[in-house]
Amino acid sequence: MKRVPLINTARAWGEALMPDLETFKQEAREWLAENCPAEMREPMKSDDDACWGGRNWTFQNEAQKIWLERMATKGWTVPTWPKEYGGAGLSRAEEVILLKEMARINARSPLSSFGIWMLGPALLKFGNEEQKKEHLPKIARGEIRWCQGYSEPNAGSDLAALATKAEDKGDHYLVNGQKVWTSYADKADWIFCLVRTDNTGRKHDGISFLLFDMESEGVEARPITLISGKSPFCETFLSDVKVPKENLMGEEGKGWTIAKYLLTHEREMIGGQGEGTTRPMHEIAAGSVGLENGVLSDPMLRYKIAEAEIDEWAFKLTMERKLAEAKAGASLGADSSMLKYYGTELNKRRYELMMDAAGHDGLEWEGERSTEGKLPREWLRTKANSIEGGTSEVQLNIISKHILQLPGA
Repeated sequence: MKRVPLINTARAWGEALMPDLETFKQEAREWLAENCPAEMREPMKSDDDACWGGRNWTFQNEAQKIWLERMATKGWTVPTWPKEYGGAGLSRAEEVILLKEMARINARSPLSSFGIWMLGPALLKFGNEEQKKEHLPKIARGEIRWCQGYSEPNAGSDLAALATKAEDKGDHYLVNGQKVWTSYADKADWIFCLVRTDNTGRKHDGISFLLFDMESEGVEARPITLISGKSPFCETFLSDVKVPKENLMGEEGKGWTIAKYLLTHEREMIGGQGEGTTRPMHEIAAGSVGLENGVLSDPMLRYKIAEAEIDEWAFKLTMERKLAEAKAGASLGADSSMLKYYGTELNKRRYELMMDAAGHDGLEWEGERSTEGKLPREWLRTKANSIEGGTSEVQLNIISKHILQLPGA
C-alpha cells in the first residue's frame, strides 16, 4: 500500500477545511449584520450595560433582550457547547471567526455568566446527564445566574482549608458555614459550592461539590463595599441549608478534582482581562491628552502605551494558542496560573496608563461627565485582580514549581 506523507495529508485536510471556514465566516457576517441591534454595537457606558441574565434580571432596554434571545436561539452564547445543551456545536476555529466578526462590528457579548465561564465546562466534564440537561440549557439561554462558593474567611489562597460542613442526612445534606468574596451572591439564582463532607483524612480529600438554589432557606448574602465605593462581592452565610443529594456533582469527597478544574477556567477568565477591549489604549488616551500632528502629545506616555499594546497583542496570541490546545484535549493545568498572573498584571498596567492619560480628569469621582467616576472606580477595582482567583504571589509559586520546575519551589 502506498504511504501518503503526513505533511501532504495535513495540507490536503487544511485546503479542504478552508472553504468551509470561509463559508462560515460569510454566513456569520451576514447573520450578525442582520440580527445585531444598533444599540448593541455601541460601547458600554458602565457595568450596568452588561447582560447577566437570571430569573430576576431586568433588561436595560428591548435591544438587550432581543440580542440575547437571538444569540441564544442560534446557540452562539456558548458556541462550542453541544447542541443538545444549548450550544451550536462549533469548532474552535469557527468560534474564533465568530468572535472576530462580532468584534468587527463592535457587537457586545450577549451574556456575561459565571455559568458559561466556569461552571459550564465543569458540568460538561463531571456532571451526570440529568445535571447537564437541567442546568446547561438554562445557562446558555441566560435563564439562570450562578455564583461561586469557594473562598472562606480562613480559606482563601489555601482553599483546601475550607470548613463549611455538609452533613449526610439520608436524602439530603445539611450545610453550615460561611463563604466570602462571593461575587454577585446577592443577585445570583444558584451557587456552586465547595463543602466538607469528611474531616478524617487529608484536607484535600473529603471535599464535595454541591449545587443549590440561593433562595433555599438558611442562605443569606450580605454585600461588601470596596474602596471604589462599589463592589460585586458578598459574604454568604449558610445555616442549616438543605441540599438534595441529587445536587452533588461528581463523587462525594472527590470535589477537589472538580474544584481544580474549574479554577483553571476561572483563572483563564480573569486573565482574559489582559486582552483588553476592542478600542486600543492610544485611542482612549488621545481624548484626554490631545494630539500633535496626529500623534499623542506626551512622548513618554506614547512610549508606555505602545509598549503595553505590544504586550497585549503578544498575550492575545498566547491566549489563543492555549485555548486551541485546550480545545484539542490538552489540559491547561499550571498554564492557567501563568495566564491569570500576566493577564491581571497587564490589566492593572492598562488602567494605570489610562489614569496617567486622563490627568486631573481621572480624579473626578462623581458627575455625568465622568459617568459617576467610571475610570477611577475601575482603576481601583483592578487592584483586586491580583488577589481574586488566587493571589499573584500564589500564581508565581505555582509557575515556579510546575512550569519552571525550579529547585526548592
